[in-house]
Order: sequence, then C-alpha cells, then structure tokens
Amino acid sequence: MTKRLFLAKGREKSLLRRHPWVFSGAVQRVDGKTQSGETIDICDDKGNWLARGSYSPQSQIRARVWTFQADESIDTDFFVRRLTTAQRLRDLLAKRDNLDAYRVIAGESDGLPGITIDRYGNFLVLQLLSAGAEYHRAALILALQQCYPACSIYDRSDVAVRKKEGLELTCGLITGETPPDLLAIREHDMSLLVDITQGHKTGFYLDQRDSRLAARKYAAGRRVLNCFSYTGAFSVAALMGDCLQVTNVDTSQHVLDIARQNVERNHLDVGKAEFVREDVFQLLRQYREQGRQFDMIVMDPPKFVENKNQLASACRGYKDINMLALQLLAPEGILLTFSCSGLMTTDLFQKIVADAALDAHRDIQFIEQFRQAADHPVSAPYPEGLYLKGFACRVI
Repeated sequence: MTKRLFLAKGREKSLLRRHPWVFSGAVQRVDGKTQSGETIDICDDKGNWLARGSYSPQSQIRARVWTFQADESIDTDFFVRRLTTAQRLRDLLAKRDNLDAYRVIAGESDGLPGITIDRYGNFLVLQLLSAGAEYHRAALILALQQCYPACSIYDRSDVAVRKKEGLELTCGLITGETPPDLLAIREHDMSLLVDITQGHKTGFYLDQRDSRLAARKYAAGRRVLNCFSYTGAFSVAALMGDCLQVTNVDTSQHVLDIARQNVERNHLDVGKAEFVREDVFQLLRQYREQGRQFDMIVMDPPKFVENKNQLASACRGYKDINMLALQLLAPEGILLTFSCSGLMTTDLFQKIVADAALDAHRDIQFIEQFRQAADHPVSAPYPEGLYLKGFACRVI
C-alpha cells in the first residue's frame, strides 16, 4: 500500500492548481517510515487524495508530484507514456529546425520532476536531480531503452543540486557506446561540437538555439564581442551572419580550442575570429581603458543566483557587467544580454539592464525579447519552468 503524506490545513491550494511541488512547511505529517524518493500519496488534512509523488525528506521541496490521476502507477509504463508524449513535440521541432540535438525531457514541465534528458544524435544524456528521479532510475532507463532502442545513455548527474536531496553526484556510461571526446550535432545549418562527458550542463546550451539564430540576424557588418563564449556557437552564428570580426572570451582554453574548431568545421574565415582566455569582468574594464569599441556584444553569463539569499548580489553583478558592455558599444550598437537564473524575473532583469544603461550614460531601446527554445517548454501550472530570459538592446 502506498504511504501517505498529509498537508497542513489550507495548504492544498497549489496542488489543486496542479503545481507539482510540496514544500516542507506545508506538510502536517507522513504516515510510516518512508524511504527517500519513495512514491507516496499526497492528501489534504482531511485525508482527501490530491496527487501521487515522490518523497524527499532532506529537501525543502518535500514532495514532487508525478501524477494527479489516482489510478496511475509510477512504473516503467508511466515513464514510457511521459517520454512518448514529450517526444511528439520534439519531432515537430527537429523537423522544423533541422535538428539532431534537443531537450527530450524538461523536468516538471514535461511531467517528470527532477529529470532532465538531452539528446545529441544517438546519445541520450541524463540528469537525475531529485530523490524521486534517483529512486526510479532503473524504471526510467528501461523506458528509455524501449523508446530509444538505437541510443546510448550517458549519466551527467554530477550537479550540486543533488546534495540538497541527499544524493551523491554520479557520472558515466549507463548503456551503449561510450561517447566520443567531441560529438558533432546539427542546429539549423550549423555543425557544432559537443563535449558530453565534461562539458557544461549536459554538454551544450541547447536552450539558446533561438537566440543564436537571432544573433545571426543582427551581425552583418558588425564587430562582435562574445562574452562567456563557451564553445563559440554564438560566434559561428555571427560569422554566418557576415559579421566583420568576432572576439570570443572565456576562462577555459579547452572550450576556446573547441570554438576555433567550430568556426573551421563550418568553413568560415577563422582569420575573422579572435580567441581570448581571460576573465570577462577584467577584460571589459581593460577594453574600456583602451577605448576599444564593438558594434555588437553577446552577454550570456553563467547563473548568478542559486538561492533567494544571493539575489541582491546577483542583481549587482548583472548590472555591473551590462554597464561595462554598454560602455564598449559604438553608437547604434546591439547588446544581446541574458540571464539563466530562474529566480531573476524578466521584469527585474529588464530593470537591471535599464539601470545599467543609466550608469553607463547610454540611451538604449529594448527591441527584442528572448526566452528558452521550445524544447524547454513551460507548463502552465509551473511558471518556475521559465528560467532563461534575454533582450536585444540598441544604443541610440
């Protein structure tokens, strides 16, 4: 018999709206001894059934909902159904945008809380970020093998957030072939190299696909600075958009070397590309002192906010780096600026960029808005699924 979690009086409202999380402060009691990740029934204070989810005793998110259907069991067939539904959207996107790499499962927004799965050709890269996801690892892998028989499965659950769930970090081959050091993927008409085993996230920033296409539109005839460039996908897009020159900046020589390979493999002029190993904050100040200017700057930094306590300092960081970028832009220059911090709302980020423009003594217009690509959907009851936001700004 499935164990039960009872909510405190009046704390069922979010579940009635189908939000998939139960926080620790909403829990009245849990019947019996329950394992971390075990499937439990979630009831209101009167015992009325609300949902079925996974229990995580060490997390502030005490339960994550798998299903709001009382007759649905959490087993291999359940994961097959969720995967099949999610794949139909991806099939549409892959055909439309000529993709062989995309996010298969975007956690809660695809009805599989704590689970991220990205596909790179015939490799599936898995991140299990919650106790419930880890508890059902075996059933999920069986479902993946059933739905994707031609694919190898690689684990990249080496993410610090697992510690909040009381889980160890894991990484390595699960089934199939070991991925190559660098795997070529296709995005629109670009060929890009991905490091599945050691790269950021699951190897690549799939969520920025639409923004890279937008960068190509703005790049013609411009001198471009690509900050936090990683493996240079924005730079490949800018070169395909006929930019005059592009400078890639990152602290890792390894990713800069891959960025150079990405330029070469797309038969672009590597002589128009510069690769600078440097701290972005320091280099922007150095460029400012030198009086160097650019016509377009891409500002796509790593996440600055991990929790609410860091939000104020993150706001200062975003403001500082956007101020520096705006000071380096020539008149009518374009800033493409992004935040991937889920706690940073779109409205707050726009205000920060506006304040940065004031401090930089530059007048700007917001001319386009960006968000994560469509293979990273946002479920209506779960607005937290919208984490990536960005703007194209024009200096006037």
